[in-house]
Amino acid sequence: MITINNNFKLGKEMKQPHINCSKEDIHPRVIICGDPARVERIAEFGTDYKFISSNREFTVYETIYNNLPYTICSTGIGGPSTAIAIEELVRCGAQAIIRVGSAGSLQNNINNGSLVIAEGAVRQEGTSKMYVEPQYPAISDTDLIVNLKSFLNKVDINYHSGIIFTHDSFYTDHEEEICKKWSNLGILAKEMEAATLLTLARLRKIKAAAILTVVVEFSANKEDGINNYKDLNDKLLRSEHAATEAAFYALSQINFTN
Repeated sequence: MITINNNFKLGKEMKQPHINCSKEDIHPRVIICGDPARVERIAEFGTDYKFISSNREFTVYETIYNNLPYTICSTGIGGPSTAIAIEELVRCGAQAIIRVGSAGSLQNNINNGSLVIAEGAVRQEGTSKMYVEPQYPAISDTDLIVNLKSFLNKVDINYHSGIIFTHDSFYTDHEEEICKKWSNLGILAKEMEAATLLTLARLRKIKAAAILTVVVEFSANKEDGINNYKDLNDKLLRSEHAATEAAFYALSQINFTN
């Protein structure tokens, strides 16, 4: 039997060992991304943004967007570092987290630059299984999903919404076989962090969701796709901007009671 520990105690001045932040540094509304270099780019959507900390793969900024404070934090790649970030953010007061990330398409009709809203994720990574049995679902918060869709509909931006696949290995000997299997089951896209986020969020009793920009088309060369994303061509940059604004809006519509 697995016991979930939600009884964290943290003094205001005590800094978490990895994100190097205390309760005074973190706001209830949080946007996470994998790449530390993207944190400032996201923070620049707001005003009065400022650097908070940087340690290992974890870079933290705060920003003001439409008169509300937000924390922006990078997680690095994969479940283990994502779990560290989530645990420490929650201990510092995070109450709603949206991942703004990238993904590879698993469907022929989902092209580069497409946005994918993850309603849930296949837990094919290992980190979440250290917390709870694999039968436990990784599901996004309904309110955040509704808010993400509402924003994109309002600004007339197309998106795909459904189940994604979270895995642990970027390089594997069975890539084609794995992708075809999950594509045939209707899975929209693949990435490496969302299942960990969504599972831990439920266990820690916070809200979470993920919105992803597709950077590798189905059956395309993934290394080329990642390199193109690093170069931020106009199409991918516009999609990233739309995902970021959708995340800010979705979080802004959440009211916290404490």
